[in-house]
Amino acid sequence: MIKPKVAIITGAGRGIGAATAKLFSSHGYAVCINYKSDENSANKLAKSIRAEGGLCITVQADVSCESDVERLFSTVDKALGTVTVLVNNAGILKKQSRLEDMTAERINSILTNNVTSYFLCCREAVKRMSTRHDGLGGVIVNVSSGAARSGSPNEYIDYAASKGAIDTLTKGLSLEVAAEGIRVNCVRPGLIYTDMHADGGEPERIERLKEIIPLQRGGQPEEVAEAIYWLASEKSSFSTGNYLDLAGGL
Repeated sequence: MIKPKVAIITGAGRGIGAATAKLFSSHGYAVCINYKSDENSANKLAKSIRAEGGLCITVQADVSCESDVERLFSTVDKALGTVTVLVNNAGILKKQSRLEDMTAERINSILTNNVTSYFLCCREAVKRMSTRHDGLGGVIVNVSSGAARSGSPNEYIDYAASKGAIDTLTKGLSLEVAAEGIRVNCVRPGLIYTDMHADGGEPERIERLKEIIPLQRGGQPEEVAEAIYWLASEKSSFSTGNYLDLAGGL
C-alpha cells in the first residue's frame, strides 16, 4: 500500500515554516499550514501553494493548548487524511533580557509555547503513526535551535533552555517509538533571516553577528527547509534521534 503523503507544519505562516510548507508541497505532499494568529500570512501562503497546483489547508490553532491540538489533528484527518510527517516549528521569542530580569510569567509562556506544544503535537502524531495503534509509520522533525548549544547568555536564556528541552524530547521519543515505524529527528538552525529577531527586539541582529559565523553570512529559511525535508524523506531512512546543525559552522 502506498501511503498518502500528508504533512502538518506548525507555525507555518512565515519564515522557516512557510518555506517548509512550500517545499513539501512541491514534492507532492498535502500540507496543513498551522498558524496561531496571522491569518493573512497563512492564507497568502496557501493561495501561492494552490496556484502551483498543490493541495493544502490552513488551520488556526494555538498548539500550546491541548484542545486546539486535538482539533488541529482531527481536522487534518478529515480534510487530508492521516498525517505522515509532522514538522514541529511553532515557537515564540521574547525581548532580549538577562535572566535576573525575567518574570515567572515570561518563563512559563516560553516553556508552554515552545515545549508543551511539541509534546502535544508529538502525542497526537504518534497515536496516528505508530504501528502499535495500527498506523503505517511516519516521521517527526522537530525544529530546535543553535541556542540549545550556546545558551544565548544576556539575550534569551529562557528560549535557549526551551530548545534544549526539544533536543531531549527528540532523543527520548526517537527511542520510544523506533520499533513502531516512526523516526524522530531534529534540526538546529543558527542565525537565520526570519522575522523572529524582530520579536526579540533586534530586527538586524544577524547583521550585527554575522562576522562571527565561519561562513560569514546568515542562513535563509529555504536552507533549513531543505534539511527538514531530507530528514522527512526516505533518503534519511536510517536516521533517528539525531540533530542536524544549520549554523554556518558557528
